[in-house]
Amino acid sequence: MFKHDSSTSTSIEVILDGKPTAVPAEMNVAAALLAIGKIESKISPTSHKPCSPHCLMGVCFECLMEINGVQRQACMTSVTEGMVINRNLGEEGGQS
Repeated sequence: MFKHDSSTSTSIEVILDGKPTAVPAEMNVAAALLAIGKIESKISPTSHKPCSPHCLMGVCFECLMEINGVQRQACMTSVTEGMVINRNLGEEGGQS
């Protein structure tokens, strides 16, 4: 449905799940990760299934992930150079 126009965007480097990763700058974390195809944001604590951003405006909390050591809504957090993002996808039940 939506396609990121990479020709107009600059990239920055973040640490995503322990690995250096280039993401588009000047957007929120959820949008930046979606733009590079990283759709899963966490593991549901109840169903133990992968979740992805849903509303992208801070209502649903489906994009909750650890950003710089704090649980935050990725759609409400601007991406910055060197940011450490941990989606906790390997942990059974994730964190909420």
